[in-house]
Amino acid sequence: MMYSSKRKPVLYFKEERRFLSGKCTVYKLFGLCMVLLLVSLLWLQLSCSGEMSSPLHEERRPPPQPPCPPTNRQAEDDPSWGPHKLALIVPFRERFDELLVFVPFMHDFLNKKKIRHKILVINQVDHYRFNRASLINVGFLESGNDTDYLAMHDVDLLPLNEALDYGFPSEGPFHVASPELHPLYHYKTYVGGILMLTKKHYHM
Repeated sequence: MMYSSKRKPVLYFKEERRFLSGKCTVYKLFGLCMVLLLVSLLWLQLSCSGEMSSPLHEERRPPPQPPCPPTNRQAEDDPSWGPHKLALIVPFRERFDELLVFVPFMHDFLNKKKIRHKILVINQVDHYRFNRASLINVGFLESGNDTDYLAMHDVDLLPLNEALDYGFPSEGPFHVASPELHPLYHYKTYVGGILMLTKKHYHM
């Protein structure tokens, strides 16, 4: 027996054409993506080589950085810095915020005055009573033979007055943070804060 088919061949033809049209669309999208990729790579290569730089881009370049202050090694060749070298001894424990301000400030301050120096931060790592004198003794031993005078310096004191003298104390120990200048300690026997003396006086 034969049955009449209800399927229409025309529908197959239309569906097949629709399928072929979809394949063509995928190929077109793929080709478009490849073209965009090639254009992007070409633009990136030209921009890196500098061929696409314009005057506007040149104007937006950051200004040149100022030269770094001279280091102690550079200062050794400059006679205007003088023959002496300071060992700045800082007794220290658990005051890192103040230390981050202190070290760059003192380095710039002493460079402006053309004082050869090195900064020694002597850290007490235990939790016993803070022993400032022992830390200063350690700093003296670590100061080396290239320094000839010392500054025992608290980390919470900054010389805000440009007239303060950190030069070689040839006339004897010099108390920079004397009682009449210290913001907290005003008694006459106070010798802390900032005290400068030669290594010869330290041995006495």
